[in-house]
Amino acid sequence: MSDNITQIAYLLGAAILILGLKRLSGVKTARRGNQLAALGMLVAVATALVEVGKIDYGYVIAGLVVGTLVGVVLATRVQMTSMPELVALFNGLGGAASALVALSVMFDWLNTSGEMNNVSDSMGVSWTISVVASIIIGALTLTGSLVAYMKLDGKMSGNPVLLPGRHVINGLVFLGTLACAGYLGSQADSASTTTLCVVGVTALSLALGWLLVIPIGGADMPVVISLLNSYSGIAAAMTGFVLHNNLLIISGSLVGASGLILTRIMCKAMNRSLANVLFGGFGAEETSGGGGGGQKGYTTVKECAPDEAAAILESSGSVVFVPGYGLAVAQAQHAIRELAEFLEEKGVSVKYAIHPVAGRMPGHMNVLLAEANVPYEQLIEMDDINPEFKNTDVAIVVGANDVVNPLARNATDSPIYGMPILDVDQARTTFIIKRSLSPGFAGIDNPLFEAENSLMIFGDAKGVLEQMTKDLREL
Repeated sequence: MSDNITQIAYLLGAAILILGLKRLSGVKTARRGNQLAALGMLVAVATALVEVGKIDYGYVIAGLVVGTLVGVVLATRVQMTSMPELVALFNGLGGAASALVALSVMFDWLNTSGEMNNVSDSMGVSWTISVVASIIIGALTLTGSLVAYMKLDGKMSGNPVLLPGRHVINGLVFLGTLACAGYLGSQADSASTTTLCVVGVTALSLALGWLLVIPIGGADMPVVISLLNSYSGIAAAMTGFVLHNNLLIISGSLVGASGLILTRIMCKAMNRSLANVLFGGFGAEETSGGGGGGQKGYTTVKECAPDEAAAILESSGSVVFVPGYGLAVAQAQHAIRELAEFLEEKGVSVKYAIHPVAGRMPGHMNVLLAEANVPYEQLIEMDDINPEFKNTDVAIVVGANDVVNPLARNATDSPIYGMPILDVDQARTTFIIKRSLSPGFAGIDNPLFEAENSLMIFGDAKGVLEQMTKDLREL
């Protein structure tokens, strides 16, 4: 394949990827966007294989078969509640792939360089920087993503792990990484010292990724996932510079930029600064809890049975569902859609209030409800739905906690103070479906449970919603 045709093919692949990314920004077009992005990647991989020329396609086919089988198994067997963990693993695998490519290129240069020269003198400063950056970012993305996965999956505590002097430790590890990288680029002039520097950069980067994420609590995992997604894109872009592959540079840059934008949105929704996330809880208190934390105990909670809730719903004119992680745990997305459809048949206006960080990853609730074929136009973002709550007859909170906690508005000593929330307490009646009065990720009490217009419905979300639908049909 001539160079001109190759570049045209890469340009075509880049254009398809950009179109796919654009469509991913809309709920209605997201599925088509994902398919376009996959097509763009297929064009990119096929072009790269043809460009390389002599290659053992046995390895390519083997990798294709294994990857396809793993992908099919994950797509069909992973529950929606485990999707955040899966995304975290994907981020880690992306970082690992970039780091491994950079390492393979570096060691291939070591084996074929003949008379050993300094790597920067031999290959150029920009190439050396790209290799080192790809290794560093890819390696820390791998271990950081593994920590995020284990925190989300319960394999390690979701609470922040605050090591004594953690900021000093992180700083020393980071400086050590830079020192190894600097020595590799300017001083290493033998195969042994170059290899030692590369191993040092890799090991310290792996340690840094671990250290940066363990101080971050489970409540901040949506931010961490989006940030690690950005890291994986940046690592891929650096690998593009290593391989002189323009499409990899473009696609990696797109992922990196979109991930940073999403991270900024997540930080705003969680009332966290980007610096706080980047430095792994920088400035956090060494003790847990904080103002508004702790369990003072509830004294004026009013409980309601599903049939009583059904009687109130029967005379309502507008209902807003507020889904949270509890909805995902109970796999109640189909039950909530069934209840909503019955209400609509009776002429009730139905909407879903979507908080940016409801669940455990960006867009978790959107994906969950889309799986149940909830109409896209009924999914309303927080800023748009909040003004409507004061005119809403019934708000039904299903498994959400911190994102509806009124302490965020005025309790200056609360750990969630300033976090934008859904104003469900302004509805005429608020039903809260939960298994118990246990706190959310922030570990604090929720005054909403004791509000005058709030009624608690205890039980499994799926069972409660199905019973409410049954009781409504019998009225």
